[in-house]
Parts: sequence; structure tokens; C-alpha cells
Amino acid sequence: MLTSTQVPSVDPKRYAKAVEVSKRVRFDIDRDVIRGRRFDFTKKFLPDGLSKVQSLHFLTAHEKRFLSQVQGRSYANIFGLVERFIGAKITEVSRDHWLGDQTAFEALVRFTDEELKHQEMFRRLERMAAEGMPEGYSFLPEPNAVAAAVLAASTWAVLGLTCHIEIFVLEHYHQSIDPDDNLSELWKDVFLHHAREESQHAILDEMEWLREDAKLSEAERDRAVDDLIALVGAVDGILQTQAQADAAYFLANLNRSLGADEARQVHERVLEAYRWQYIVSGVQIPRFQQVLGAMVNAGQMQRIQAALAPLLASQSH
Repeated sequence: MLTSTQVPSVDPKRYAKAVEVSKRVRFDIDRDVIRGRRFDFTKKFLPDGLSKVQSLHFLTAHEKRFLSQVQGRSYANIFGLVERFIGAKITEVSRDHWLGDQTAFEALVRFTDEELKHQEMFRRLERMAAEGMPEGYSFLPEPNAVAAAVLAASTWAVLGLTCHIEIFVLEHYHQSIDPDDNLSELWKDVFLHHAREESQHAILDEMEWLREDAKLSEAERDRAVDDLIALVGAVDGILQTQAQADAAYFLANLNRSLGADEARQVHERVLEAYRWQYIVSGVQIPRFQQVLGAMVNAGQMQRIQAALAPLLASQSH
């Protein structure tokens, strides 16, 4: 359960550490990640803990693997989508450091550069996935339209959503992706290198969110909380749309027809998985709870909890 706590301070030395680590873990897409390889479609993309395919007991092992690949394709595409607005917002907030702490400025410039690289990597993955999967897949959200809508919200809310995303990236990799030896090696390597750079982004997100929070009046923060709630609702809308499309694509490419109840379960489980991946798993991470709880009062926290309650309740497995 999310709770309110005391606001932590921002340590400027953490910017220098972020720069140092950024230099050390920096990767090249071709040299370090793809390395001339193609996806191994005899293996899963998403691990069971994220895809939730194992609960669909009527599917064969081959069908579960294919559904993990469909979900994994959208998982990567959604990261490419969110990094469009993340890079733009970090570029914007770096303005506060232009004529000040140049180490902080460098940290955020590196952050933005890495997000641009990640977008290119995920575009490459989409083209590679299309080479080995049946035609008919559609990624429906338009990145620029989504980014424009998100960036219309308050900076506090956008940084809050960004911090949430960066933190669950690390959780997903360390708790689900890394331990699974049955994933496509290339797909697994993508998220290894992604997580290494995102680990510094999560730290910088926390710092910039706290800095932004310090600028706000209570009334401004209250409006910003409403913005964050609205952004989570918008994310859920995107997930519902893509889950519907992905479940339909999966069902259309089976070598058999499922009954109406089984098809319904596929649709429900894909949406449940997407909500887990992009909303529920993140808000349950203590690190995110601590940062958010440090900034909001009890009434604001109750509003956030009420907005999240239906999504938490949707996680039946």
C-alpha cells in the first residue's frame, strides 16, 4: 500500500555518479547487442512472470511460446513509444542546469542521448520481429500523438510517470527476464543492455522529480496529482487497445479455432498481463512507493490509491 513519508533531499554528487556509470555501461546497438544475429523463434520473448501465458492451460507449449512472442513484440514497441516523451521531457528539464551545475547538465544530456538510441534499437527490433512472424500485427498507438498528449500534463506528473517506468524496467529485468534461460538470447540481451543504462535514468528521474516537487505550492501539487492519475488512465487506455489487437492477432494465427470461452480468456489474460507489465508491477515496487509517498499528503495518496484500485483488482492471477 502506498504511504506518505518524509521528502528526501537531492544529493548533487549523484549526478557525477550517473555520468561515470553512463560512460562505463554505454553500448552500441550493432556491436554489443544485435551482433549480426536474428531472433530465435523457437524460444520465448517474454518470461512467464510478465506474459502470464501459463495460466492459459488450454494452449499448447508452442502456442504459449507464440503468445509470449506477440507480447514481447509489443513490450518492446511500448518502450519505444514511452521513450519518445521521456527524452523530450528530460531535454526540457535540463534547462534548469544549462547555466549551473554542468555535471548535472551532462548527466541529463547523456540520459536523452541514450533514450534516442533506445528508440532506434526498438525500431530495429520491430523490423526484425516482422521478418519471422506472420503478417497482420499492428502496433496501434502513434508515438508522436501519445508524446504530445503526455507532455501537455504538468512536469511533476510526467516525471512521476517516467520514474515509475524506469523503476519497473529494472524490476522486470532482474526479477523475470534475467533468471529465465528459455528466452531468445537476442531478446534477452536487448533488455540486459537496456536495463544497464536505465538504472542511471531511474536515479536521475527521482532527483529531477524531487527538484520539481520542491518548486510547487500545495495547490499546484494537488493539480499535478490529478494529472498523474489522468496519465495512468491514458496508459491503461493504450494498453486496452493494444491488448485487444494483440489477442486478435494471436487468435487469427493459430492453427486451430478456440471456443468462445477460451478466446475470451486469451483476451482477458493479455490485458491483465499488459496492465501488470506497465502499471501494476511498478506501483507495487517499494522504491517507487517511497519516492511518491515522500511528496504527497494523505488525501492525495488516497486519490491515487482509489484510481489504482480497479487495476490492482484486475490482477486475478
